[in-house]
Amino acid sequence: MSKRLTIFPLTGAILFPGLQLPLHLFEPRYRAMVSDALARDRRIGMIQPQQPAEGAPLFKIGCVGRIGEFEALEDGRYNLVLEGESRFRILRELDVTTAFRQVEAELIEDSAEGVLSSIERASFEQEARRFAAVQGYSVDWDSVGRLDDNTLIDGVSQIAPFDPAAKQALLEAPDLNARCELLIQLMQFFTHRDDGDEIITLQ
Repeated sequence: MSKRLTIFPLTGAILFPGLQLPLHLFEPRYRAMVSDALARDRRIGMIQPQQPAEGAPLFKIGCVGRIGEFEALEDGRYNLVLEGESRFRILRELDVTTAFRQVEAELIEDSAEGVLSSIERASFEQEARRFAAVQGYSVDWDSVGRLDDNTLIDGVSQIAPFDPAAKQALLEAPDLNARCELLIQLMQFFTHRDDGDEIITLQ
């Protein structure tokens, strides 16, 4: 079943069901978008454009977020937190008179409880430690070890410093196991250095 969605195209930002995404919105069209969403169902579809340009074509997969905490500043800007609810697939972009873009989309039914095998989990954590060491990140590994598989894999996918194409591939992975495998491959790819000692990217 399809539904109409207001969308926020933002390069490099993805959202997963069950996770949160803090946003600071200051452009007039996106302030209008938030006002409209608050007056209706508080929902906004996060999606990446295929290029960082005005009116660029959109990727087909995004995630619906519900506005949770929000702060309306005196100058009209908003600070808010989107709470991820469901991935969606764009069917078509709508011809609208609003300053913000809208689409017809269908929600994707994801399994709420994906589970990794002990081997998959161990392989991921081993690669994550190597990746964090190369990037110079300080990580509380005891806390990481207590996370459930979905929160761990989707959380790292959402915040990892990969390029937009890589982040989109993670969002589009069909299930938790496929996302974990891809995440391991990406961490291996991004920690490999060329002769100039520069991090290689997918772009």
